[in-house]
Amino acid sequence: MKKLQLKIPVLLPQVPNEKDTCVQRLIEELEAKEGLDKVHIKDDQEDTVPQLCFHYDPDIISIDRIQSLAERTGAEITEKYGHFLIEVEGIRHTRHARIIEKSLLNTNGVLEASANAGGMIRLEYDKRETSFDEITTKLEKESLQVKKSSSGHENGFKSSEKTSDKLNKENEMSQEHQHEDEDELNHKEADSHGAGEEHSHAHGGIFGKNTELIFAITCGVLLGIGFGLSFVESVPQWVSLSLYIGAYFFGGFYTAKEAVETVAKGGFEIDFLMLVAAIGAAILGEWAEGALLLFLFSLGHALEHYAMNKARKSIAALAELAPKTALVKKNGKTEEVGIEKLTIGDIIVVKPNSKISADGVVVDGQSSVNQAPITGESVPVDKVPVENVEQDYSEVDDIKDENRVFAGTINGNNTLEIKVIKAAKDSTLSRLVKLVNEAQTQKSPTQLLTDKFEKYFVPSVLILVGILLFAFFVIDEPFSASFYRAMAVLVAASPCALAISTPSAVLSGVARAARGGVLIKGGRPLEDLGELTALAFDKTGTLTEGKPKLTQVIPLGDISENELLKIAVAVESLSDHPLAKAVVRDGKERLEGEEIPDASNLEAVLGKGIKATLGNDKIYVGNLDLYEELNDTIPSEEITTKVRDLEGGGNTTMLLRKNGEYIGILALMDTPREAAKRTLSELKEIGIKRMIMLTGDNQKVADAVAEEIGLTDAWGSLLPEEKVEAIKKLKKKESKVAMVGDGVNDAPAMANSTVGIAMGAAGSDVALETADIALMADKLETLPFAIGLSRKAKAIIKQNLWVSLGIVALLIPATIFGFANIGVAVVIHEGSTLLVVFNALRLLAYKK
Repeated sequence: MKKLQLKIPVLLPQVPNEKDTCVQRLIEELEAKEGLDKVHIKDDQEDTVPQLCFHYDPDIISIDRIQSLAERTGAEITEKYGHFLIEVEGIRHTRHARIIEKSLLNTNGVLEASANAGGMIRLEYDKRETSFDEITTKLEKESLQVKKSSSGHENGFKSSEKTSDKLNKENEMSQEHQHEDEDELNHKEADSHGAGEEHSHAHGGIFGKNTELIFAITCGVLLGIGFGLSFVESVPQWVSLSLYIGAYFFGGFYTAKEAVETVAKGGFEIDFLMLVAAIGAAILGEWAEGALLLFLFSLGHALEHYAMNKARKSIAALAELAPKTALVKKNGKTEEVGIEKLTIGDIIVVKPNSKISADGVVVDGQSSVNQAPITGESVPVDKVPVENVEQDYSEVDDIKDENRVFAGTINGNNTLEIKVIKAAKDSTLSRLVKLVNEAQTQKSPTQLLTDKFEKYFVPSVLILVGILLFAFFVIDEPFSASFYRAMAVLVAASPCALAISTPSAVLSGVARAARGGVLIKGGRPLEDLGELTALAFDKTGTLTEGKPKLTQVIPLGDISENELLKIAVAVESLSDHPLAKAVVRDGKERLEGEEIPDASNLEAVLGKGIKATLGNDKIYVGNLDLYEELNDTIPSEEITTKVRDLEGGGNTTMLLRKNGEYIGILALMDTPREAAKRTLSELKEIGIKRMIMLTGDNQKVADAVAEEIGLTDAWGSLLPEEKVEAIKKLKKKESKVAMVGDGVNDAPAMANSTVGIAMGAAGSDVALETADIALMADKLETLPFAIGLSRKAKAIIKQNLWVSLGIVALLIPATIFGFANIGVAVVIHEGSTLLVVFNALRLLAYKK
């Protein structure tokens, strides 16, 4: 039995991630093929791109046959199933979102649907049974206005295809399918948006978006006047009754509308329970009480809608960061064009104090740029031009921060010329907006639990109310008293606050994190992050700068430090090795413009060092192994001890020899980040018990770095697969473990941790895709903020659950035993709903 691996995004270009159901479909179809024994998602993958692993019998099936089968099956699945993410306007609250979700799931051909109160809907559908057009038409029939996307897409919907063009180049057929789908979306934009215009007041009504609030206030005014006139003897009773009926109309309009829609689909939501209670009060002649119920319920809904809109706008503000136009420089002239017309390689001019309109590299001008909208950095970052202006940087991953700029960031006081490296729809900002919107639709563990609870709770309440209706058979009381009690219990038991408690907190938490330069991909990582007890860090580029620095220059004999440096820089400037570049860079800085001689005749000894000629002298630069190989004049025991001591302290050493004489030692080290020690100290203060460094460097280097910055453990000499084993081992000892890395070579370890946290995601597509949480800036300092925010979110979710469940637990017995009437039940019930919503909104104001 042999194995073969193929990349999932090449086979299925449109799936959001390897957890998508289409991947399971592909596996099932392929496993049915003769010769393929087992197909599964590759475990502990070193590659950052998710892969399928095929176990096959080479006597029955060939590699070429597997590849073509997999590609053809993937193309068939892509043709059959569609995925998209759209933003809609008109979802007023969580219960409304759930009605939409259920309605979509009952639509023929819709396989998966998730809607949230923020207005985002994520869908997977069978193209053979329904179409994008049919689904959007259904949404419009649900009285939803499809909102024009504000993310810079030309179409009126936000497509959820996340596969990068880079991956798709490997599979032209799949790419064609993806473009067909994108064309289909673009083609339908005009119709769908046009239809949306017709519905512009479908949810707002005659007073626009505030109609619901105006109706609720009108209901309250009519109720107040009617109640006041009922005490004036000269005013006939029918006047107050007419005002109460008017209050019923305005207060019950939206409640009745939603209740009818829900019942028509065979469901029972809270709106229905409230309507039944109000009608019951009217039957009993308690018109004032029924009007009060509808007034408070409709006012509560309107305020809840307002509050959720506040959180939604916080996310929508991200999309508004990028300007809609750019100044393009062509043939010495500048021309203003829409950002969607920008192509890779265009040169754009950004004037002082204006927003940058595309991701790119600086080719002319120097300025400081405020990157806070993308990375959350409070201090502007200085930008300088790249060394090679002609180079194509669109495929380069490691662009220096001082050269790179992002769409949506704000230029300082000088004009910049920028070469575009990403199209508007692929910019970091666009991807960030899309991923944040996707995150809104992901339910947290607590939300899944409350949804499950409600599923059983609502029918139980209806059964209880049914039993209470017949209480007059057992208790000596009239039917009207039993009916009133049943209606009061109906109001008391409605789990409004429970339904909104978690999604409102998740929405606010994700929005606040995005504003602080942290992308949290949904409710699960938001909740898990706050419960972490251990953090595992990659060393290079995470805890350290990721580039070696010249730390010590030690002359041996009569030579001066500067003379030694001149010789080292002259010889190392011939080499392109990273350590050689570090010696040249830092050496020139120390020499401050002193003249450096020219060396020649470079000869490299792999893994050991180099030889070169300088004037009439032969210069050797390398480690101890180089001189052992030369075997003519080996270093003295004193020199060897000095070198070993430096290496024991975590340094990489270079020993220099001029002809037969040893003239000096250079020590280099990947130095810890300036903020590392302070950040780790902050993490310790907020209760992270263990902080472990996982590195491929030797144990001595690991221990030296750990001691310097304050880690609890350091595990060295680890291969990528051993990092995965280390994470698994940690998970057994600690309840929840996060892996913090750069998202590239750490992807396997991240995938196996409770939460994968990628640093510097603003410059890395891979980091954005692979991590559960992405720190947009390449700064450790944002980690305590992310953990603090998560803990606050978790605390608020718990508070909301206690309030919502506590109120229901108190009100049900109080109404059953007659301690509270419908009016009291409504006031407490609606008060608790608003309390949990505004409690969740506190997250938007969370301070670092």
